[in-house]
This record gives sequence, C-alpha cells and structure tokens, in this order.
Amino acid sequence: MADAENIVSGMAGRYASALFSLAKDSRSIDKVAADLRAFDALIADNADLQLLVRSPAFSAEDQTRALKAVLGRAGVSGLTANFLLLVASKRRLFAVRTMIRDYLALDDADRGVSRAQVTVAEPLSGDQLAALKASLAEATGGKSVEVDMKVDPEIIGGIVVRLGSRMVDASIRTKLNSIRTRMKEVG
Repeated sequence: MADAENIVSGMAGRYASALFSLAKDSRSIDKVAADLRAFDALIADNADLQLLVRSPAFSAEDQTRALKAVLGRAGVSGLTANFLLLVASKRRLFAVRTMIRDYLALDDADRGVSRAQVTVAEPLSGDQLAALKASLAEATGGKSVEVDMKVDPEIIGGIVVRLGSRMVDASIRTKLNSIRTRMKEVG
C-alpha cells in the first residue's frame, strides 16, 4: 500500500512541477493557484465530483466531457483548465488533489511562505491571530506564515498547531486525556 502511495505521490509531484514551471514561464502562478484552490473546493463540496475524480468506472472521455462543463461553470480557464483536461485525458484525475496540494506547496516555497494549520475551540480575535502569526514567523526563522484556521469546539480550549512536519497540541482535550491515562496507570 505504501508503495502505491509513493508512486501516486511521485507522479503527482511531477505533474505539479510541470504545471508550476509552465505557470512561471507564463507569469500566471497566482491565477493558476487561485483556479486550483477553487477546483479543489468544488471537489471537497460535491460528492458527485468526488466520484467522477476518484472512480475508475468513468472513461477518460467521460471525465473530460464532465470536467469541461464543471470548469466552464466554475470560471476556470486557460492554463489551469488545459492542465486539468490533460490530467483527465491521461486517466490521472484520481491524483488531482495531490497534484493541487503539491502545486500550492511549490507556490508557497517560491514566495517564501510557510503554512500552518491551526485548530482552536473558538475563533481568535484579531490581536490573538496577529500574536500567533508573529510567534509562528519567529519559529520559521522570519518566514511569512499563512494560517489556515479551523474551529473545533471538541478540543474544549487551547490550540493545536501544525507547521510543516512539526505539531504542537496544547488543547485541553489532550491534557485531560493525558491525566486520565496517568490516573489509570496509578489505580
């Protein structure tokens, strides 16, 4: 299973690198990134589109035809549309979300931006968010940090931060689970 994931990841990385190179040459990196984000959001929000993307039951022609309609309605055109249609025609649409993730990572690296996934129990105020961004920028050696915020009341309080391969879980839920585990060990 891990070998298959590595093969898909490698293939997706090559497609993303090729698209990034083309976008850089045509000075359309930001436009392509915006289109890819929009398309990824469409996939995330639509079960039928998820099925179209993932299912091997659809032929390349079926996927391409359906994709043309979706892209037209979504306003995705130019290099991005051509890329996505090529991916569909090559029967690689099952890996498109990985390709999108890899493209956006290349875009972030090119701009010198780190991305952090932050989970909080309730929304942060403007001052709290600014302080968090400053702390994260310091942790990355001064890089600009973009924060993808998620509110999850189940963490009860505190914060969970994932920055690259590092994760800090300072949620109350985790602390309570730790105390519960220690109490079981004692008793």
